[in-house]
Amino acid sequence: MKVLVLGPGGREHAIITALLRDPAVTEVHSAPGNAGISAIVPTHSIDANSPEEATALAERLEADLVVIGPEAPLVAGVADALREAGFPVFGPDAAAAQLEGSKAFAKEIMAEADVPTAMSRVAHDAATVEEALDAFGAPYVVKDDGLAAGKGVVVTERRDEALEHAMACISAGSSVVIEEYLDGPEVSLFVICDGQRTVPLSPAQDFKRIFDRDEGPNTGGMGAYTPLPWLPENFTDEVIRRVAQPTVDVMAQRGTPFVGVLYCGLAVTRRGLRVIEFNARFGDPETQAVLARLKTPLGQLLLAAANGDLGEREALQWDLRTAVDVVMAAEHYPDAPRKGDAIHGLDDAEALDDVSVLHAGTRIDTDASGNPSIVTHGGRVLAVVALGDDLSEARSKAYAGVHKITWEGAQYRTDIAELAAAGDVVVPTT
Repeated sequence: MKVLVLGPGGREHAIITALLRDPAVTEVHSAPGNAGISAIVPTHSIDANSPEEATALAERLEADLVVIGPEAPLVAGVADALREAGFPVFGPDAAAAQLEGSKAFAKEIMAEADVPTAMSRVAHDAATVEEALDAFGAPYVVKDDGLAAGKGVVVTERRDEALEHAMACISAGSSVVIEEYLDGPEVSLFVICDGQRTVPLSPAQDFKRIFDRDEGPNTGGMGAYTPLPWLPENFTDEVIRRVAQPTVDVMAQRGTPFVGVLYCGLAVTRRGLRVIEFNARFGDPETQAVLARLKTPLGQLLLAAANGDLGEREALQWDLRTAVDVVMAAEHYPDAPRKGDAIHGLDDAEALDDVSVLHAGTRIDTDASGNPSIVTHGGRVLAVVALGDDLSEARSKAYAGVHKITWEGAQYRTDIAELAAAGDVVVPTT
């Protein structure tokens, strides 16, 4: 099986690494990839958001499967074009990708499917925004209706800050979704879908804020871990029964079947399970941790979903160890990350037992003498992933890898999975 993976980041590096473990996968190509991906598979410099360029590359490679990583090409209709050209595609069509492309649309689907979620209002003007903020009260939750790379959400105790974010979104031509605040820890669950059936992966938790103790602005995610020892029993079964399967059923009934990953962003609240958001693709950085544990061949699983043939599958097989990943980000991320800083110590980190380094924002640069080096080329630069017998060991190994890697201005959180390792994650009770 020859697989083409579209996307430039850490999620795609994790997917490619897992695909290479599948004995049925004979060849993997990436477009556009990054410095880390280019070290393990051929990369192709195309605009992955262009249906025409993606289709032309798949035709040239004679790909047996195309896996679309990020949300932007999905919303742009890249999957539609590839399917029309006859390729099996893991990733939803543009109409189905609106589950992520529009938070208002996602709320509409949740209501139709009777999915438990936060109460919300869609606002297009200041008066409606202020009315909704007053109705729900603090903490205020304001979400840009469109795509915002994981940074379109503001959760704040300050009404003026919530109003400012809402008006900035509206001034930019978007609408906003204002929600009630959901208490309780958050969970990410990836569900593989073939348009009718659903197969869950291992639940994970990520960390959105830039600084320790969940302080500072939201980011795309600064680290993750899986599995979650504090989850209620049968939690995943409940998500499939009450959230994922009803959503997939409604999408099929509407004539927009969902094929790909339904990312369920969830809160475990005192009133029970609630959906925070849907995404239409693997999440980053949870994917780096989740796929590090997956033993079931990924290529065969994704091809079955792309062909609408998940069927009655055996239970997925997992490494029994725990996975933790820590994101290393560029200076000034998430506001205006600096690029072009030389990265040192990658080989030293990779040499550690049970540690791998997955690239996100990197590229290869050459100096005046023609010597190549890997430099920063994005906000989130790397994820250092480690496997351990428990959370404490996995954390220790991951941070040992982080401490081997340096560049000017590098930043990372020091508390990824710390509360969970100490047994201090609190699930609210009624």
